[in-house]
Amino acid sequence: MFLPPKRSLAVLAVPLVSLLAAPAAATPVPSHAAVRTAMRTAVHAAPRVATLVDVRASHHPGLDRVVFEFRGPLPARRGAGYVSRLIADGSGRTVPVAGDAILGLRFGGAVGHDNKGRPTYGPTRETFALPGVIQVVNAGDFEAGLTFGIGLSRKASYRVYTLTHPSRVVVDVKTPYRTVPVRTYFLDSRAYAAGRRPYTAAVSRPVIPPSTARGALQRLFAGPTQAEHAKGLRFVASAATGVRSVVVRDGVAHVRLTGSLRSGGSAFTVADEITPTLKRLPGIRWVKIYDASGRTERPKGHSDSVPESLEP
Repeated sequence: MFLPPKRSLAVLAVPLVSLLAAPAAATPVPSHAAVRTAMRTAVHAAPRVATLVDVRASHHPGLDRVVFEFRGPLPARRGAGYVSRLIADGSGRTVPVAGDAILGLRFGGAVGHDNKGRPTYGPTRETFALPGVIQVVNAGDFEAGLTFGIGLSRKASYRVYTLTHPSRVVVDVKTPYRTVPVRTYFLDSRAYAAGRRPYTAAVSRPVIPPSTARGALQRLFAGPTQAEHAKGLRFVASAATGVRSVVVRDGVAHVRLTGSLRSGGSAFTVADEITPTLKRLPGIRWVKIYDASGRTERPKGHSDSVPESLEP
């Protein structure tokens, strides 16, 4: 066994009295200026969260542009990619989005509400009358993360980049296809309230030929734009959740809807929007609307028809 030399023990033998007698070092009290400086340093060191203040979209030559504007810094993390469906943060439920393709977006280190939980930007679901972009839908504002889905008329290449002063995330979606204008009919709530016919008003929408009937109904189910909504236009869904199929044969458009259709006792239903929308298209003279089970009152012949569930 190894033992240290005895002289090392003498070195370690410090009298206890000398330790107790040593005066305690004085702890300096920080000045007010030093405290303020430390607080400012802590605030600047804490990560800042981007706050979404606006979502807008517009068409430019060859592309549709969606802009997410933030107050403060840019979101710390940004991701984009096509998804088969849009999932709500937290609940995991599917969020409906109008369009044949959904471009999903995720912003980390960002919020869309203030300290009282109030939204800091416009509607969480907004429709646009653009060739490619149909809707922009929020699917989550959860734990400093924002999730969005952009509903598109067709899957296309895209580019995501950032701009500053102010902070913006920009999404450019290519539109390398031809569109034609169609007329889509919504309920005119002001005319309906006044009992003044017609109860519908038409707006123009771009759709990709040759599937103009399907494209027109896709735009109908997306609803009115913000400007159109401000004028009193509304989409009455009658509990329909979408269009499963549209088949035009011998002048008759056969439209099969999804969802639990019901009129709710109203004399105005989704059929009153679908029928004039389709009858303005070439080659369609009659419209037959079917429920999710494929039922309609007059399935045969040259006539209009609705399922019994849409009767008042």
